[in-house]
Amino acid sequence: MALIKLGKDPESPSGGSPTVYLDDEKDTYLVQGWRVEDIERLRQMDIPGHETVVEIPRRMVQFFQEVKQGDEDPNV
Repeated sequence: MALIKLGKDPESPSGGSPTVYLDDEKDTYLVQGWRVEDIERLRQMDIPGHETVVEIPRRMVQFFQEVKQGDEDPNV
């Protein structure tokens, strides 16, 4: 399995994360981001025990292939 790196946060001060990858064999995205640990925010979601939540900046939506310039929902 080879992951395809779609993009890193262009404003990351260290050039590290967040990063978006595509697994073209499984047809899924992998997102490296900041772990969400804020209890209030997590309470608003229904997260099963085998899943987790990471956060990335909105500006990184450009790296998801389905999103094209101008297709972003301004209310998200």
